[in-house]
Amino acid sequence: MFFVDTIEVTGLGNRGYLAGGARTAVAVDPPRDMDRMIEAATRRGVRISHVVETHLHNDYVTGGLELARITGAAYLVPAAATVAFERIPVRDGDTTVVDADAGVSLRAMATPGHTPHHTSYVLEENGTAVAVFTGGSLLIGTVGRPDLVEPRLTERLARAQHASAHRLVAELPDETPVLPTHGFGSFCSAGRAEGGETTIGKEKAANEALTLDADAFVAALLAGLDDIPAYYAHMGPANAVGPAPVDLTPPAPADAEEIAARLEQGEWVVDLRNRVAFAAGHVAGSFNFEAEGQLATYLAWLIPWGKPVTLLAESAGQLAAAQRELVRVGIDRPAAAATGDPSGWVRRGEETRSFPRAVFADLAVRREAGDIVVLDVRRTSERAEGHIAGSVHIPLHTLHRRLDEIPGGPVWVHCAGGMRAAIAASLLDAAGRDVVVVDDAYDNAVRAGLTGRTA
Repeated sequence: MFFVDTIEVTGLGNRGYLAGGARTAVAVDPPRDMDRMIEAATRRGVRISHVVETHLHNDYVTGGLELARITGAAYLVPAAATVAFERIPVRDGDTTVVDADAGVSLRAMATPGHTPHHTSYVLEENGTAVAVFTGGSLLIGTVGRPDLVEPRLTERLARAQHASAHRLVAELPDETPVLPTHGFGSFCSAGRAEGGETTIGKEKAANEALTLDADAFVAALLAGLDDIPAYYAHMGPANAVGPAPVDLTPPAPADAEEIAARLEQGEWVVDLRNRVAFAAGHVAGSFNFEAEGQLATYLAWLIPWGKPVTLLAESAGQLAAAQRELVRVGIDRPAAAATGDPSGWVRRGEETRSFPRAVFADLAVRREAGDIVVLDVRRTSERAEGHIAGSVHIPLHTLHRRLDEIPGGPVWVHCAGGMRAAIAASLLDAAGRDVVVVDDAYDNAVRAGLTGRTA
């Protein structure tokens, strides 16, 4: 009897999988903190005999190479992917026995589109398809975006996505579970996944890759593509070279003097506490990236690549969890760290900074008095669906380079829910601006009568 366990990587919006029989198993698209795969195998009482990649990932650093090294597993990577390490090259139609006693095997199916070499794997039990690992090909209600490899290939890969989706539904039964890697918040997805489970039959009925003809699908797909996170440029090359082993030991401790020195040197000091606590009191010059939010995605997107980062956390547990998140995107070793609260992070005689929080109803009242700047840090696609009339639009991921574009006066900054506005407010506060963070759901801007016409 086969099994499939899901390894959630919620901060990045991805999933990895462990699948097999009673004795041995395969790890599919493992995250870099691959100890979670080992723990899952231990709970099952199975040995990881194979590790497979659906493609060279552009949104995270893989744990596949290290997992294969530690467990002695065979490492399967699509043959057309150019890599600098030893692996077993996988080609369309190749079959790999995972657990002979249970009759569990994997059949490779070329599904280019997300990347030119993308490969899906059909999990079979005694020759019958029981699931398909689709990586960045067919997702839940959408597909993986085709614009991450090379701009000149984007349209060609979009057409390949359409063809690959149709191949999957043509060759697999409707009841086959579809198990993608991307699509749960990942920016590798061309759209937002709806729900957590799907099948070939459900996708056949609802996925635009399967309900639209190729020309209409490609036009819709290309029109909906949004900005690519800046750190993606570093993920593919890291995976091609072969990621180094992970070091999750605690960083060197930093006292108030060292924190101040690092700030003076222009390094990033990142406060991991929730945005309410940060607004109430924080180290001047520090930035707020909540540990409970999309820490890895937004910190890696905004920070100049390779710049040292010092982490401030409320507890050792919060710090350890943040380290785990960050190694997944190649931020391997914090320069230093401190735990506790701001009273221990500032030098004697220095004061912490703070700024107010508000809701959209407060903004509606304050706008009547005039002399404020309303800053919208949502993505362009979000703003296109509606915005506050007269607001300044600078997407969060570009804000640190465009602070001088914000007019003078108090700045009330908002996003769709509060997390990105809090990051933006911390950037503005560090730059010495008078800032108020609107920590509220955007639906309340509509209710407060603030929204203008669609852009």
